[in-house]
Amino acid sequence: MSTASVVTPASVLQTRAAKAPDATVTDPALVRRAVKAAALGNAMEWFDFGVYSYIAVTLGKVFFPSGNPTAQLLSTFGAFAAAFLVRPLGGMVFGPLGDRVGRQKVLALTMIMMAAGTFAIGLIPSYATIGAGAPVLLLAARLVQGFSTGGEYAGASTFIAEYAPDKRRGFLGSWLEFGTLAGYIGGAGLVTLMTALLSADDLTSWGWRIPFLIAGPMGLIGLYLRMRLEETPAFAAEVEKAEKDRPKVPLREMVTGQWRALLLCVGLVLVFNVTDYMLLSYMPSYLTSELHYDETHGLLVVLGVMTLMMIVQPFAGALTDRVGRRPVIAAGCAGFLLLSVPALLLIREGSLLAVALGMGALGLLLVCFTAAMPSALPALFPTKVRYGSLSIGFNVSVSLFGGTTPLVVTALIGATGDMMMPAYYMMAAAVIGGFAVWRMAESAGRPLPGSAPSVAGRHAE
Repeated sequence: MSTASVVTPASVLQTRAAKAPDATVTDPALVRRAVKAAALGNAMEWFDFGVYSYIAVTLGKVFFPSGNPTAQLLSTFGAFAAAFLVRPLGGMVFGPLGDRVGRQKVLALTMIMMAAGTFAIGLIPSYATIGAGAPVLLLAARLVQGFSTGGEYAGASTFIAEYAPDKRRGFLGSWLEFGTLAGYIGGAGLVTLMTALLSADDLTSWGWRIPFLIAGPMGLIGLYLRMRLEETPAFAAEVEKAEKDRPKVPLREMVTGQWRALLLCVGLVLVFNVTDYMLLSYMPSYLTSELHYDETHGLLVVLGVMTLMMIVQPFAGALTDRVGRRPVIAAGCAGFLLLSVPALLLIREGSLLAVALGMGALGLLLVCFTAAMPSALPALFPTKVRYGSLSIGFNVSVSLFGGTTPLVVTALIGATGDMMMPAYYMMAAAVIGGFAVWRMAESAGRPLPGSAPSVAGRHAE
């Protein structure tokens, strides 16, 4: 029996990836644990996102002076948007750190910071209690969340990609975005339930704290899962090749030495996040403010679309392993280019069926990105700079294009009066994404750059 076909004995739990001269054999049980640990962090990030978005009106009353409800809401979303400003900084700190000291340690650190930032919001006294200190503390907690998030997605996708067998990387990576959808639905669903069960006074006085305080136990569970994991086989092999204990790569090399891959990363993340934030963050506001649609029905439609996406997500991830990442991402870009206008016209028709069909079509197109990107993006970079370069490219693109999508589209509608502007914006993003797909190399079924081939072992628990 060759070395590449031998699976490490179950008794050696801490080293369940057996390395051969030409291949790494991974233990399916350890891979599953790695996927769960990585996806939970993403779920927690978007749990907070869903809670904050759906409870924004209440937070405005709690943390900002009373008087103008619009000003309160704008202030609340201003604190929310501030987190996007520090994401690139977090990426520039945590990314290179992950390439130097290891993925597992940095992901444990980002989990602690995310949980602490979210939990802290639930403990902040109201404006009525401590005055101007309340919004200042809220902003500080949001900055901690944003800074830690800067190292989360790139690290989690890198972690899964480096653990996964080459032929299943798409399927396993797709569970990262499954966690995103589950977290958002959980946060938004919890707020919706609390709004239905609690009076307005109870929600404002104490009820709003509950979703944020839940982040504490969630963070401890996530930290426990991540601390139980060993370092990825790819990073461990990179350390072995280094002259010292840890490889050291200058930040400059992560940028200038990877400029082509970084540009591709920015383009892919642009179409991914513009369409993501358009559908999941902006569309509920578009339905209510621009089309005067019933708010409750609009939110329920979005939650329904996300549930549909969750169901399809793993199957779409497995499809990328069979047909490749490029065809799936290209299909999403083509779909948004051709169907954004018809889908928005359906949404503007106004009936519940039409809105559901239009949103559902956009949601299924978005799955082309959510299923493929977690495995496609890490494959753009070699092992020694993967975490750092991906963190920088991903967070710069999200901050410049993804997080600004609702604001830019609202401004464009105000300037032009054209209610079809969301469709045109998604079409423009699809063109940029399509060019990036055209220039990227196919990575499905192939080893990650700088890493040995990875195959699945036969160990079963």
